[in-house]
Amino acid sequence: MSDKPALPDHLSVNPKSKFYAEEFFEYDVGIRLNGKERTNVEEYCISEGWIKVSSPTAKDRFGNPMLMKLKGEVEAFYK
Repeated sequence: MSDKPALPDHLSVNPKSKFYAEEFFEYDVGIRLNGKERTNVEEYCISEGWIKVSSPTAKDRFGNPMLMKLKGEVEAFYK
């Protein structure tokens, strides 16, 4: 585990986001919200206590899924 970089406080899977960092996606990253592992997380912030997940049906004007913010205790880890 020592060869893996420490996970940041704020990370996004969208390459257009300023919080995107490709070096973390070389490894399998997991996210827990309130103790439950989530597999559909698009973005997270540990210090502010939220994650963003894709809406299953709603789309924005460009056809991309809308993101919903869920709040709680966030924990990021390597699987």
